[in-house]
Amino acid sequence: MIKEISVLILAYLLGSIPSGLWIGKIFFHINLREHGSGNTGTTNTFRILGKKAGIIVFAIDFLKGTLAVPTFFGIQGISPMVFGLLAVLGHTFPIFAGFKGGKAVATSAGVLLGFSPILLLILAVYFVASLYLTSMISFSSVTVALLAILSVLLLPLTGWILHSYDPLFTVIVLALATLIILRHKDNIQRIKEKKENLIPWGKNITHQQPKN
Repeated sequence: MIKEISVLILAYLLGSIPSGLWIGKIFFHINLREHGSGNTGTTNTFRILGKKAGIIVFAIDFLKGTLAVPTFFGIQGISPMVFGLLAVLGHTFPIFAGFKGGKAVATSAGVLLGFSPILLLILAVYFVASLYLTSMISFSSVTVALLAILSVLLLPLTGWILHSYDPLFTVIVLALATLIILRHKDNIQRIKEKKENLIPWGKNITHQQPKN
């Protein structure tokens, strides 16, 4: 039991590494919480620190989820998805950064890669297409979370990709998707007001006009 608890805590601590916050402070002498949206995740890192830093932060946050899932921990009787969930909770509520972290998208994607890479690929294709059409990472993140919910509920009925229901996998994906949506509540409000921040790519078909 001590081993199981220790590894669960380790998964949370792995997720708690605030890569954007630390990279900003160490290499750019910038506190991401004082710039842009104030978030320490991938999107604000791209916006404030640039493309290279954004890619590095995304990769780290993604791998936190992936590395938490594999069964090389040697723990029997606990689904790898539980470790992934704790890594996402660590990323979102990091003990190393005052429990104020990212919005769970990159780390959740990493978790999904470790458990169902084909489903992740489909969600990623949708995400990129949505991002191109809307120019909004937030919109694409929220809608891909909704698509993930539909996928785990409906795909097992067809036997395609998810061949049968895995109750724990379903519950954890539902939990992760719900967390992503809740973490984007401010973005959803700005989208409704046509004021959401955009990336310099894509069509902006919803005609958002963010404040400068």
